[in-house]
Amino acid sequence: MPTDATSRNRLFAVAALCACLALTACNDRQSELAVQKLKDWFNSIKPESMLLRGLTRGVSTEAQIRDQMGRPETERDYPDGRKRLEYPRGPAGLHTFMVDIGPDGRLKAITQVLTAANFAKIHAGMSEDEVRELLGKPTGIAVYPLKPETVWSWHWFEGGVNQDAYFNVHFAPDGLVYTTSRSDVIRGH
Repeated sequence: MPTDATSRNRLFAVAALCACLALTACNDRQSELAVQKLKDWFNSIKPESMLLRGLTRGVSTEAQIRDQMGRPETERDYPDGRKRLEYPRGPAGLHTFMVDIGPDGRLKAITQVLTAANFAKIHAGMSEDEVRELLGKPTGIAVYPLKPETVWSWHWFEGGVNQDAYFNVHFAPDGLVYTTSRSDVIRGH
């Protein structure tokens, strides 16, 4: 009986073969786009040990980071020349990495931002953009018109009795945080 790793390797080999066959029927521009989509897909499922391997603070360049980690979900440029690249591991991933690049174009830090310490920084009056800059892309967004509120949720590794949970940020109609909450992950039967 094949192991999970063997099954994954076979699935990956079949996917790679299909991608190669599809690329042979494309012109150069179509091939380039197809290769980029394949890279983006692979980076989205790449194990974190592979995603972060070989990246060295103060040494790795922005180009090396993008080659290793792929295209970021968002990119923020700051007036002092710094950049922040966002890499959520989703859609239901438990981590989001913020990669900080200095004005010299070199890696300054890689931070997993879905933590209790970061959640504690969320406070009433923050804007959606401020929350997004701190926590990255939410796992889900729910709009409750009768309440009225919008709730952004992040799936994260909480530990304790329940290994994972949702951290929720509740926005009032003016787009500002008015409270936060926590909810359990509901498992199917």
